[in-house]
Amino acid sequence: MTDTGIEITADLVRDLLQEQHPDLAGLAVREVAGGWGNQMWRLGDELAVRMQRMDPTPELQLKERRWLPVLAPRLPLPVPTPVRCGEPSERFPKHWTVMTWVPGEPLDHASISHGDHAAATLAGFLKALHVEAPADAPISEDRGEHPKKCTDGFDHFFHAVVPDDLADDVRAVWDDAVAAPKWEGPPLWVHGDLHPANVVVTDGTLSGVIDFGTVFAGDPAWDLAAAWVLLPRGAAACFFDVYAHADKATIRRARGLAAQQSLFLMLMGQNGDRGLPGGKPTWGPAGRAALDRVLRGGLM
Repeated sequence: MTDTGIEITADLVRDLLQEQHPDLAGLAVREVAGGWGNQMWRLGDELAVRMQRMDPTPELQLKERRWLPVLAPRLPLPVPTPVRCGEPSERFPKHWTVMTWVPGEPLDHASISHGDHAAATLAGFLKALHVEAPADAPISEDRGEHPKKCTDGFDHFFHAVVPDDLADDVRAVWDDAVAAPKWEGPPLWVHGDLHPANVVVTDGTLSGVIDFGTVFAGDPAWDLAAAWVLLPRGAAACFFDVYAHADKATIRRARGLAAQQSLFLMLMGQNGDRGLPGGKPTWGPAGRAALDRVLRGGLM
């Protein structure tokens, strides 16, 4: 159901394809579980339809349409690439996009068993992504800033989910990130939302990255937090060895941002009034495991 009360069904997807892209209307349509701002439907074996659902504006989809064709050709892992645009209509007054399908199992429903391989794969992907962005690249309103400008959000998550016995350790990690020098380099391309539902796994290692709706130009520490949020314990050191371009200040900021992301996942995983809209039960355990890696997983 969208925020306007429209139920997104397979029949609706087929009708929209018939209206705007009839050559694709005969392909099989299958719902993909999950998604909050957008809902995904498989379209045949190689495509997917990304339907704007709870996102109040089309900005994120339009950003993907504009920039993924620029970024995708130089990235070493599969990413979704727009192939057709669906425009708002009387039948469905929101945007939708036909994209390539990235095969694999989302990490919040799978696990990484080849830690060093996944670490090297993720590091190679981010080295390719983290290049200087052009002047007209998007800038995020709520991401990309130095951790000291994100303290209100961190405090909200902290007070909602941090166990008393971990409070001092978590606060120390955040305070260290806040004290770290800011990013002095040029704004780099940053995915900005590397959590377990936005990467896919095949045969125990990373095999693709999805959901570029938050992509922006800024501090790479926002992506380097994935060394703790995504990778198993002990793999962060391998990740930073392969990535090779992160100075100590950037690693300090990244570790604090990883703590914040872990708390966000824990809160999203809660049920009831204390959780966040669109909560995912699988995200709570993923967030708790990530927080443990931040606190005890090396690169202190």
